[in-house]
Amino acid sequence: MQTHLRTLGPKEATVVLSLREQERDVVSASDIITFLGSESTARKVIHNLLRKGWLSRLVGGRYMVLPPEYGPENLGENNVLALASAIVDPAYIGWWAAASFHGFTTQKPMAISVATQRAMLQRTVEGAEIRFIKVAPRKFFGFQRYEVYGRTASISSPAKTVVDCIDRPDLAGGPAELTRIVFGAADEVDAAELLETARRMKSTALLQRLGFLADLAGWSMPPRLRDQLRTAIPKSARATFGRPDRKDGDIGYVADWGLFVHARRDDLLADAPRRRT
Repeated sequence: MQTHLRTLGPKEATVVLSLREQERDVVSASDIITFLGSESTARKVIHNLLRKGWLSRLVGGRYMVLPPEYGPENLGENNVLALASAIVDPAYIGWWAAASFHGFTTQKPMAISVATQRAMLQRTVEGAEIRFIKVAPRKFFGFQRYEVYGRTASISSPAKTVVDCIDRPDLAGGPAELTRIVFGAADEVDAAELLETARRMKSTALLQRLGFLADLAGWSMPPRLRDQLRTAIPKSARATFGRPDRKDGDIGYVADWGLFVHARRDDLLADAPRRRT
């Protein structure tokens, strides 16, 4: 069987060993140019390191380092969360991918959604679809570094993951999958932290959906917190959850939260069977 071994020339070895000593996971072309002192030499070295499997291209001029510990064969990088997190800084992996990481759902998204502070085009990195979601500054919080198979990745916290998913159901697999995520987080996320995180987002519709989904998933929310949540929602506020239009059999208007639910209860709870009763 033919294999593709990761060999190194003298200058390539110098760069790889230097990056290893610095414990660098990500490097830029400008870093390597500065280190070698010659742009033409650096460009050639970068090309060879990419070809031989010592670097993985993230975005123009930005690369992930594949250290010697990855072995002698050129197998590439398959840690999609680490790859997605490393493309741009600051940024964090959120929504459906974060919910899957935290164990709130067993479903795996086809694409990884990354929260950023600037608009970026979707791209494919090592076969993984990465899409970038520009979020408002007030919503760009609640993330930290997590270890993922020997790498680290910036991922939203459990509470922020739930709140982000409720804020953008379209990035969480839709209403039924969102219900599953909220149900999966019920025993893992503190209700007080969840409410505090949701209120920081400054979205009335988000708070309305939170109240409804917490009731639907059977969260044990203390009366004090429930009262705080209802007080934060103006009595005149109205929002919609589910499909754009209502159909026969839908839950309809939920007065407690001022929410029009255009979805059937059984459909929302289809992936949370323990709550169907």
